[in-house]
Parts: sequence; structure tokens; C-alpha cells
Amino acid sequence: MKIAFTTKGINWDSKIDPRFGRTEYILVYNEENNEFFNYDNREIEKEAHGAGPQTSQKLFELGAKILVTGNGPGGNAATVLEKAGIKTFVGAGEMTVKEAYEAYQENKLNELQWS
Repeated sequence: MKIAFTTKGINWDSKIDPRFGRTEYILVYNEENNEFFNYDNREIEKEAHGAGPQTSQKLFELGAKILVTGNGPGGNAATVLEKAGIKTFVGAGEMTVKEAYEAYQENKLNELQWS
């Protein structure tokens, strides 16, 4: 399964970016082959509107089934994530990617409920 993290860098020790739509990077960990890949999302800073839905769409395109982030998406982005079937976990804003992954595995993050 592919787990996406909103981050400020591109490795295990990178800090989680608490922002969702305007996150600097999306780091995806593929549990099946124990590999990371990343997407540079910094271009989104230039967008006046719609950053959250665009980032949600990118997560879908990257094949993520789980999102781990800090504060979570806004309403429009949440709608896209819900329709894409991406489960979203929040509360990792002060963690590294490694710490956030461990917290996710230990059920220490809060899953957003869409309804």
C-alpha cells in the first residue's frame, strides 16, 4: 500500500509539513517494496486558489491510499480525497516522516471521518 506524507523534505527524517494543499513535497512510501518516491509540490505556492483540490488530485495520481499530514485538508480538498477513497490521518504536524509512520502504525493519529 502507498502512504503519502505532506513534508518539508524528501527523506525519512524530513519534517511533516502541517499544511496540506500548499505542502512543499509529497513523499510516498510504498510498503510493498519498501521504497520512497517524492513529488515536488512547491509550484502550488503560485496558485491563488484551488491548491487543496490540486494536491488531492496529485495524491490520487500517485496511487496513495493513505494520507498522513498535519492539519488536514479544507472542504473542497476533502471532497476530492473522499471521492478518491484516500483515508486521511491528521496530527503529525510536529513529527518527522519516520515518527509519523510509526504513529500511523500504532493508531496514534486521528482519522478524518468524511460524513
